[in-house]
Amino acid sequence: MILSFSDSSHEAQALADLLGLPHHTIHTRYFPDGESLVRLPPELPESVVIFRSLHHPDSKLVQLLIAARTARQLGARHLTLITPYLCYMRQDMAFEPGQAVSQLIIGQWLGELFDAVITVDPHLHRIDRLEQAIPIKEAITLSAAESIGHYLKDHGFTDVVLIGPDAESHQWVSEVARVCGAPFVTASKVRSGDTSVAVTLPPFDYRDKHLILVDDVISSGHTMIEAAREGLKRGARKVSAVCTHALLAENARELMSDAGIVDVLSCNSIADDSNRIDLTSLLGASYRELISRQHAD
Repeated sequence: MILSFSDSSHEAQALADLLGLPHHTIHTRYFPDGESLVRLPPELPESVVIFRSLHHPDSKLVQLLIAARTARQLGARHLTLITPYLCYMRQDMAFEPGQAVSQLIIGQWLGELFDAVITVDPHLHRIDRLEQAIPIKEAITLSAAESIGHYLKDHGFTDVVLIGPDAESHQWVSEVARVCGAPFVTASKVRSGDTSVAVTLPPFDYRDKHLILVDDVISSGHTMIEAAREGLKRGARKVSAVCTHALLAENARELMSDAGIVDVLSCNSIADDSNRIDLTSLLGASYRELISRQHAD
């Protein structure tokens, strides 16, 4: 059975339809003091999936804790969390004395709640594998790069130049380029604050080209903005952006448009008007593989 919260019910229903599983929405409401009431179906099978994307995470995490513990009480013996966007992965070290390393704290906590976690393009900096943050055997990381590449190829985005706006984006832009058959370059970035970045593009003939900026997350949009400005200075005729997770904080969309980015394309890991790439098949294939391994064991 797949359980979801109302904010992820559309995506969870699509996954349930693909897998041929029943889907129920977890009922929630808030008391006047802000506490959550959480209600699950009164009877659950032994294997249960809880589906929720964890952007704006703090209240969601409390409800997830309550739901997971309740699911165990109602008969679930194997709990899988499918969370297309996984929160708290950026803070992987203490940059100042006394700072909490939230990646390890939240990761260990999720590992205590769930037997398996499936996510897409988690923002990992100084670790190579998700199980280093979530210490369970089945901490599964998927990449949306191939799905993005197929979308661009299938929708006529082949006469383009792909740009990774910083070194970290190289892993995504190179795979997207391989799938859609487009050339790519990777820029360099120097950050001097949360919203202050400088982006330098490598040598390339950008004149009259349609540039597509590729990254895992667009949050404030400042990295994309600086990359777009540099590309337009060098003669690009058009700039678009594509990402896995469209967080698009504050007025990021307007700032990106003002900088000359004509459109933003994203995966449906976070519900947004920019969603174009559906992750249902990717998540479904991963869950089938997980079930196959369980049966083999």
